Amino acid sequence: MKLTAAAITALAASADAAVLWDGRFNEFTSSADLNRWSWANQVGPYQYYIHGSGPVERYVNLSPDYKNPADTGSRQGVKITLDSTAYWNGQNMRRTELIPQTSAPINRGKVYYHFSIMRKDENAPSIFREHQIAFFESHFTELKYGWISGEQAQSNPNLQWMTNQQSRWKTEWKAGVWHNFAYEIDFSANRVGLWHSEGGEPLQQVVAPVSVSTSSNGADWHLGVLELLRSGYSDTNEDFYFSGVYIEDGAITTAISGPA
Repeated sequence: MKLTAAAITALAASADAAVLWDGRFNEFTSSADLNRWSWANQVGPYQYYIHGSGPVERYVNLSPDYKNPADTGSRQGVKITLDSTAYWNGQNMRRTELIPQTSAPINRGKVYYHFSIMRKDENAPSIFREHQIAFFESHFTELKYGWISGEQAQSNPNLQWMTNQQSRWKTEWKAGVWHNFAYEIDFSANRVGLWHSEGGEPLQQVVAPVSVSTSSNGADWHLGVLELLRSGYSDTNEDFYFSGVYIEDGAITTAISGPA
């Protein structure tokens, strides 16, 4: 089989990359496996504590149908849900989030945080509320979707990449389209950039690294969503689909199939 130049480049990059933490759900039989984790028994790839009071299946579910078809490195993807019970710890916001459980140096040097995200028309996230997605505790980098406080318009259909609350890149978030991302984070130089593609296309850098305060303790990246409530807009069920979640250093893996 003759490889294209793009394929050779992708393979070479993958060979130089090292996966620091793998969150692709390949070792899970179902989302119930998340219940094995606790503060007293910190096992598995994820901390699971930011969610509503219901059983795990109300908020997190796994299936091969939930992954990006181009993500051949994952056996399954994850559907993360906000419903009427998804209020955590008495807060006035809905949250379902997973956090990496690892002692690997995911908060040091230059690293790449990979994930793909998709929505459907069924249980679509509201364009009238702010959603904070795949964020760090200090919000130095994150995705946002929907209307953001202070905007003049009443709704916003865009998926936006933010640094320190400033929008750096955006695209309309259409149903059924997989958006692939990598946060390029240099914790040593306090800089962060964005790589993006759609469907099965290789990642490309869409925003060159910009200066930010890259603050992380290695256990504060939230895979999932925090939704801020807004007066006049009631709760509806919302589903967010994630695939290909991992963190690497070295050269970036641009192929959506991911590292072996």
